[in-house]
Amino acid sequence: MLGRRRKLRLETERLTLRPPVHGDFNAWVSLRRESRDYLMPWEPSWAPDHLSRRAFTNRVYWANRSISGGTAIPLFLFRRDDEMLVGAITLDNIRRGPAQSGTLGYWTGLVHARQGYMAEAIAGVVHHAFERMDLSRIEAACLPENVASRGLLERSGFKYEGVAQSYLQINGRWRTHVLYASLRGDRRGRTQVG
Repeated sequence: MLGRRRKLRLETERLTLRPPVHGDFNAWVSLRRESRDYLMPWEPSWAPDHLSRRAFTNRVYWANRSISGGTAIPLFLFRRDDEMLVGAITLDNIRRGPAQSGTLGYWTGLVHARQGYMAEAIAGVVHHAFERMDLSRIEAACLPENVASRGLLERSGFKYEGVAQSYLQINGRWRTHVLYASLRGDRRGRTQVG
């Protein structure tokens, strides 16, 4: 297709999901700062400049390059009724060819947790990935003790698949994760694992 590419924008019942732009810096830094203690146990260690404008600018550039290159879809979640930033979701490590898969990651600010926003966002991104991008598999991983994230993935149709030893560095140390996946046209039964 010649000409300008259409901007990626997903709508759910209460949210607009779109890539970050430079003007989102203040909302992003404020939400991340006030949610620091809530987020840090579940995330890779923050770099010393994590909340800097320069780091955010790099994040915006990375998002644009990733979307253009088809390697990731980083999206911010905005509540439509007041345009408040509530979190972010990224479909990353998009693999084409025989794999047709990607990896899902997400976070919600503390003040917006447990209000169903991330379930909406996951549903929107999964639909987009399967129906518009023609992916076949979406993977997600979380710490075994992250009961809230495990429940969210299971309620979102992801099925437990196993354990990955020393999967990611979280909060400064290598941590084992539990693995989940959602498959297009999934016919697997529900499990009681986890």
